[in-house]
Amino acid sequence: MSDQARSAARPGGANPLIKFAIDFGPLVVFFVVYYVVERYQPESGIYWATGILMGATAIALVASRLLLGHVAAVPLVTAVVVGIFGGLTIWLRDPRFVMIKPTIINLLFAAILGFGLVIRRPLLKLVMGEALKLTDAGWRTLTVRWAFFFIAIAILNEVVWRNFSQPTWVTFKVWGILPLTLIFAVLQVGLIKRHEARADA
Repeated sequence: MSDQARSAARPGGANPLIKFAIDFGPLVVFFVVYYVVERYQPESGIYWATGILMGATAIALVASRLLLGHVAAVPLVTAVVVGIFGGLTIWLRDPRFVMIKPTIINLLFAAILGFGLVIRRPLLKLVMGEALKLTDAGWRTLTVRWAFFFIAIAILNEVVWRNFSQPTWVTFKVWGILPLTLIFAVLQVGLIKRHEARADA
């Protein structure tokens, strides 16, 4: 599950402001740098923003380790993908690599969740098991929903970057994907409550 999804679905835990800064900070910095640089150096914003995103993502991992005491698998995998596709973007001077990154990440998450369903081990439970206590049926249903959501976001990202301008895609990446993820996470509250495992069950 993406960092945004885990943050939205997990109650309590670490200081929410710290979690917010670690999870959303790199993307917000990406957005700001892109538009500032584009204003003065047209066609260069995406490269500067991508480089800053790579650095900010690395810093977020270090901050997570120092401030939260751990680095979860999901942001670590995301950081690796950011590094690979961001590096290709800058090295080859081709913004398409960073633009397909959300597609790759979301399809990867969907595939991982789908694999867990095939082997009858909902891997979502490994990510959120400490925060949520659900029945087996609840974990399966929640996993299916998130898998389809990730596929839908991957498709939507492809539609946007292939059919709209680069600035539109940058705006969508930060202010489109994030709100959609948060809204979807909130919509799962009913399911979570219905399938909450009882301590005396």
